[in-house]
Amino acid sequence: MNQKRYTTLNAHLREIFDAKVFKVPLDGGFDCPNRDGTVAKGGCTFCSVSGSGDFIIAPHAPLAEQFYQEIDFMHQKWPKVNQYIVYFQNYTNTHAPVTELREKFEQVLSLPGVVGINIATRPDCLPEETILYLSEINQRIPTWIELGLQTTYEETSTLINRAHDYQTYLTAVERLRRRDIQVVTHLINGLPGESYEMMLENVKRVVRDSDIQGLKLHLLHLMTNTKMQRDYHEGRLQLLSKAEYVKLVCDQLEFIPKEIVIHRLTGDAPRQTIIGPMWSLKKWEVLNEIDRELQRRGSFQGIKAEQ
Repeated sequence: MNQKRYTTLNAHLREIFDAKVFKVPLDGGFDCPNRDGTVAKGGCTFCSVSGSGDFIIAPHAPLAEQFYQEIDFMHQKWPKVNQYIVYFQNYTNTHAPVTELREKFEQVLSLPGVVGINIATRPDCLPEETILYLSEINQRIPTWIELGLQTTYEETSTLINRAHDYQTYLTAVERLRRRDIQVVTHLINGLPGESYEMMLENVKRVVRDSDIQGLKLHLLHLMTNTKMQRDYHEGRLQLLSKAEYVKLVCDQLEFIPKEIVIHRLTGDAPRQTIIGPMWSLKKWEVLNEIDRELQRRGSFQGIKAEQ
């Protein structure tokens, strides 16, 4: 039973699979179209050299070996879990011909205990033949497509070098939903130049404009060796305090319909590569603060969703 005031991924997966399920992060060896010159170069200004795969244990190992190393590590804490969702996490995991996608995805779909697949990608990397293949997978096993949007504002998108616009995202969601594929949208709080009002509007727009089944809200981490360091040093980026972030997330949750599953409300980063905010390293403290603030308000997810 979900004891939170919002719809957690853990509770949602327990309803589907009647047990706790691991998400197993894997590195598929893909690149991004705004890194390799397909649409731009340099990548998103916030992105680390690992493409958001900083915690994958053995990113260069064969996929099956990655899988077994990850679950062995997870079993140290949860030894009885035997169902897994494979998660192609970092970079853009549909940025390749369908033949390559099929070769990589099929390897892990047949591994013992795999009951679902989560594929992180960009809205501009979903040609029709790819969506048809994803639909084929979805007919065999629960499939979640995680779309990195980050912001609905074109000026922010240009500043962080996303190299696609909001309409591209909306079109991608519509095409995926036409095939009954579940969509999880990723937004980042704290991007350069975005005010509290803009960050709240990002959530309002996404739930109003697109038929999504999940949402990830992420705190911006300023990492070493990223282009965003220049924004920080030149005063275009102000890192959020914990109190500001907790208030913002609780305000955002109030506008998210309760049927949308919250896949994430914060995140962490390797201590050796993060510049700030350092308070984000204590992820469970942040989540506990969000719980306490919702309880203090007497509030919950979706309380303002129809306003």
